[in-house]
Amino acid sequence: MSKTKPPIPPEIAAKWQRIVDILADVMTVPAALIMRAAPPEHLVLVTSAGMENPYETGMAFTLHTGLYCDVVMDDQRELLVRNAHAEPEWCANPDLKHGMSFYFGSPLNWPDGDIFGTICVLDTQAQNNAERYRGLLPEFGRVIDSDLKLLVEIAEREHLAAELKKSNDELEQRVAERTGELTIAIAELRARELEIQEVNTTLRVLLNRVEKSRGEAEEQIVQNVNDLVIPLVEKIRAQSRTTELQTHLSLLEASLRKIASSLSSRLATKFSGLTATETEIAMLVMQGMNTKEIARSISRATSTVDFHRNNIRKKLGIEQRSLSLRSFLTSLN
Repeated sequence: MSKTKPPIPPEIAAKWQRIVDILADVMTVPAALIMRAAPPEHLVLVTSAGMENPYETGMAFTLHTGLYCDVVMDDQRELLVRNAHAEPEWCANPDLKHGMSFYFGSPLNWPDGDIFGTICVLDTQAQNNAERYRGLLPEFGRVIDSDLKLLVEIAEREHLAAELKKSNDELEQRVAERTGELTIAIAELRARELEIQEVNTTLRVLLNRVEKSRGEAEEQIVQNVNDLVIPLVEKIRAQSRTTELQTHLSLLEASLRKIASSLSSRLATKFSGLTATETEIAMLVMQGMNTKEIARSISRATSTVDFHRNNIRKKLGIEQRSLSLRSFLTSLN
């Protein structure tokens, strides 16, 4: 238990005032007191009302100078002195200067055993009535001891409540700090997610550009093979005089067409519904050739090429749209 004792609140002091007034009245003595030990002094804490009472609240006596109360507190027992003048042990008692030769007192203690003080009655003469009701004094003493115990329990509860509030405040502070840290962490994660999204978007754009560039490069290779290399091979073969050379040129042409076909395989899925002739015409349209050029290239009439071009538009679903066939085919890449 803490050595610091709780103060006596006004409502308890008022209760004790009623006790000493009752004691003085019932025992017909001029003074009933509740004294409090405050080393090196002994103080009058509560004093009964009455004109003949010489003791005032706050009056101080020096401890261990022959006071009646010294014995009560030191020996922790009741003390009855009928006539101090007749007893050598008490003839120098400081209370005799007030004429108080009769004394009856009982100890008061805190619940931890520490001395609080005394409850006592005093008179200028032997007091038979006081002795008759002497049982009241320890009973009221026990009431005061109970009040002291209650005050300590209240103080302990208030202390525990204050500690609990302090702990709760510290916990709330830690929670607030942790919440702030988590909020910052979440904000950083969200920022990181946005950065990743931006990076992914940039990568998709770059991949699309690479894919488009690759498609354009493949288309250009196919176009160059079909427009430049194969016609040249065919021309050389037409002018060739030997069967062996024509055979080699035929193999070369087949290889070139195979290469061009593999490069344009990505378009094959787009043209899966077209016939072989329509696919060939579509490829030539993508290369920028007009109807006459396509007709001459595949040795067909222009009307035949137009017929196939219309079929291609129908199969690709752009028959009713004002969009050039070449632009649409190029967009499929």
